[in-house]
Amino acid sequence: MNTKLITVFFLVLLFSKSLLALPKESAVPGGIVILPINTLEKPDVTFYERKVMVLGEPDNWQAIIGIPLSAKVGTHSVSIVSGDVKTSMQFDINNKEYEAQYLTIKDKRKVNPYKEDMDRIIREKKIIGQAKAYWRATDQVALSFIKPTEGPYSSPFGLKRFFNDQPRNPHSGLDIAAPKGAPIVAPADGIVVNIGNYFFNGNTVFLDHGQGLITMYCHMDSISIEEGKEVKTGDKIGEVGLTGRVTGAHLHWSVILNNTTVDPILFLNDE
Repeated sequence: MNTKLITVFFLVLLFSKSLLALPKESAVPGGIVILPINTLEKPDVTFYERKVMVLGEPDNWQAIIGIPLSAKVGTHSVSIVSGDVKTSMQFDINNKEYEAQYLTIKDKRKVNPYKEDMDRIIREKKIIGQAKAYWRATDQVALSFIKPTEGPYSSPFGLKRFFNDQPRNPHSGLDIAAPKGAPIVAPADGIVVNIGNYFFNGNTVFLDHGQGLITMYCHMDSISIEEGKEVKTGDKIGEVGLTGRVTGAHLHWSVILNNTTVDPILFLNDE
């Protein structure tokens, strides 16, 4: 084998390894479970009727499963179909206690919306749901992310949230404190699947990274990309703002896996 072919071989090998760098496993609500599946044919895996990402090679597949924050502690199972063979695998979910966070929102409509606001919220919920459930079949999925903006973490994932002392859904993302106008970049290669201005989320971008791995960026001041465009790791997608329901400028960053929000920290390669 000549030198040029050897160089190409190792570049392909390194590229493949970078794509298959798996996220950190954390078998808790809001975490990720990685199950090895030894079948010759690539299996179809579902978890509570939601399609699951599967990467790898024959006899060495990895099912990468997002666990809902609402998941109960105990034994759960996935369904596996490979060819004509249907099986299942079980795994355990452990307990994790998330802290509580109490926030004061000056715009009371963002806590107790008016009827016309609720009509808008209901319309937007369907659009946002479609973006979170988007599935693109590909084996080229980058699972190691860079941080989308610089700044300290102001609100971790999973917090039990209270707005003006009223309980609301747990925090479904990771907040990064940054000044208005700070750049937001793509944490990995992807495709823009949705851009919108939403009641709670403000200016928002959804990126598709393949096989049900979606990232969401909320409260943006400006958006510098368009739907359908491909982005590369580090490409600017917009700027930090304070649109939607916020107490100050920051980036709310969510990671969705099999239509389930999971802790973004598990995908960061420097954490």
